[in-house]
Amino acid sequence: MNIFRIFDVTGSGMSAQRTRMSVVAGNLANAETTRTPEGGPYKRRNVLFRALPLREDFPTLLQARQSMPLQLHRQEPQSQIHAVEVSGVQASTRAPRKVYDPQHPDANAEGYVSYPEINSMEEMTDLLSATRSYEANLTAFNSTKALVRKLLEMGRI
Repeated sequence: MNIFRIFDVTGSGMSAQRTRMSVVAGNLANAETTRTPEGGPYKRRNVLFRALPLREDFPTLLQARQSMPLQLHRQEPQSQIHAVEVSGVQASTRAPRKVYDPQHPDANAEGYVSYPEINSMEEMTDLLSATRSYEANLTAFNSTKALVRKLLEMGRI
């Protein structure tokens, strides 16, 4: 395996978690938004991830195939390296929360205002999880960088 692939994997993880943190921050900021340009209250958003296989470059694949016995060429590799990719941001299908407030400018005929169904504890937990995942990817990135630096120092001796 190419050691520099670790930078691709951890970098994609950090990017995905940064997007997740941004979406969660938007959810928290709009927890009381009753009117949007689309009409109605703000809808909570969720980030969707998908695994993205990283392909080896041709010289690496060729070298690996040449060193394998002929019968193994027909078999697929047992493990494949994957990066993470944000496949989209999806609006929640949760029904809005109804609060009786007849003085509110967005109140309906019965005096109820529709607020987004956003649970701040759930959002904070999601934010904490995204932060920890980002930090884990950053630690792996920095550890790999330190390893490469040490390898280069060893090569100079």
